[in-house]
Amino acid sequence: METTELVRYRRSLKRKNYSAHTVKSYVNILDQFMRWLTVPLSEVTRKEIGVYVDHLLRKRRRPKTMTCHLQTIRLFFDYLINEEGRSILNPVTRISLRLPNPLPRHLQDEQVTRLFAVITDLRDRAMFMLMLRCGLRVQEVAELSVDAVDYGRRQIFVSNGKGSKDRVVYVSEDARSALLTYLAKRSSKAKRLFLVQKGPMRGNPLSVRGIQKRIEYYSKKIGLNVSCHRLRHTMATQLLNADAALVTIQDLLGHSQITTTQRYCRVANLKVQRDYYKAMTVVLQRTQARQQEEDEGETIDSHGGAAYSQIGHRRV
Repeated sequence: METTELVRYRRSLKRKNYSAHTVKSYVNILDQFMRWLTVPLSEVTRKEIGVYVDHLLRKRRRPKTMTCHLQTIRLFFDYLINEEGRSILNPVTRISLRLPNPLPRHLQDEQVTRLFAVITDLRDRAMFMLMLRCGLRVQEVAELSVDAVDYGRRQIFVSNGKGSKDRVVYVSEDARSALLTYLAKRSSKAKRLFLVQKGPMRGNPLSVRGIQKRIEYYSKKIGLNVSCHRLRHTMATQLLNADAALVTIQDLLGHSQITTTQRYCRVANLKVQRDYYKAMTVVLQRTQARQQEEDEGETIDSHGGAAYSQIGHRRV
């Protein structure tokens, strides 16, 4: 059961326009933490936080998960101090966990072909084509409305994406075709674009977990490790390999920082390879031209020196 502090904190997050997903995540983490605590919030120190990290380690939580817990706890104590006026110290002053920095994993062209060869359901094909071609997050696809798609201009207005940001993405011809084919068979007048097709929840908006289960089904079917986010990574990598500007990819993906997008430079080997050989060709041409100039200069010097020697010899 949530404490009164958590209830007020939830309201504060909603007033600040945090997404429902973020609010739920924060409150769940804090609920776990407060259930674990054996002392009042006012008595929590760095010692308790260290013991809590040990508790998470024993539960085999990943470093990224533990960091998320610590960041959430720190924000909560900031709220208690700054908004509720509590005379306490924030026990999480800094987070020193070392996080791995794995490369974004993407699908090879052959793997993309294999995946979409088994996706025959029209709704699923349209959903996953949007992730692959438009770089949409699974949450963005789940919340997509029918009116958000402009088929004439071939673009989608993504409302209230991650960080409460709006953006426009563009639709490739194959994604547009998949969407139109799906809509031609869709009889519902519901506002949400993707709906549950079977069972007692039929006609309701398809949830994030529902979409994830569908990609897990197809992933198992072809024996590949595929996720919704991996389709987004694939789109970014393919664009970079096709020489799209990094700032363009940043805008399409909705990244706040260019450094987030730059991670794809580490995996887009085709572009790196092309850039290397293109630049190296220029370097070698310049080196050869400089060497040729030096060789010609030495030839002129040697001829001039020989002539001077002959003239001098006659004068003697």
